Amino acid sequence: MLGIWDYTVVLTYCSLLSATTGILIALNGHGHPYLGAMFLLLCGLCDTFDGRIARAKKNRTQKEKDFGVQIDSLSDLVAFGVLPVCVGMALYRRDLFNIGTMQHAAMLKNPGILHQVSLAFIIVVSVLFVLAALVRLAYFNITVEETQGEGLGDKKHYYGLPVTSTALIFPTFLLARHILYINGVNISFVYYILLIIVAILFVLKFKLKKPGKMMIYFMVLIGAIEFFAVFILKFLAR
Repeated sequence: MLGIWDYTVVLTYCSLLSATTGILIALNGHGHPYLGAMFLLLCGLCDTFDGRIARAKKNRTQKEKDFGVQIDSLSDLVAFGVLPVCVGMALYRRDLFNIGTMQHAAMLKNPGILHQVSLAFIIVVSVLFVLAALVRLAYFNITVEETQGEGLGDKKHYYGLPVTSTALIFPTFLLARHILYINGVNISFVYYILLIIVAILFVLKFKLKKPGKMMIYFMVLIGAIEFFAVFILKFLAR
């Protein structure tokens, strides 16, 4: 059988499965951005520990190490590159649906110039975001050997913003958006501006200090709180 199937790659595979599920669910029907965000958080959780589990195995062969690097980046592209833009498209579709069923149907039948321009803008931003994530991950792969397995940056710093940061950035925004939305303020458009900013930070060469062990656990805690907050706000508080 091709590939590697031991415990060292289980979380990476789980991250990809979570991302794919999140994409399909987010884009289903009139859009489910918050469900997509929950799967994005799960991807972030898997990514936090997959490397630690892989490195815990003694006597890993070079082939196993190289395979791990490649599938990690491929999985990250789907989870933290493609899934966030699908969440953004789902948010756009959900907002259209929320304007009212009859008006929504009329808009789909005869879309106005504002709708067409907005959709074109979102598509362009989304494509460029995925491209920026791809470039960063590919560049990371070719620099792994140069930095003794650390990839972009040194042992204490990253160069540019890691793609995995999207696992906290976009769910945090969606929570803020929901709180404002129930108070009559819709800031959905900021999501697409955020996509542009994050995409630029992916490929911009600046030093960013790597989080220590305590900070990583703190971010995991924040992610868990956000996951349950989304679940409660969107599925229990009705």
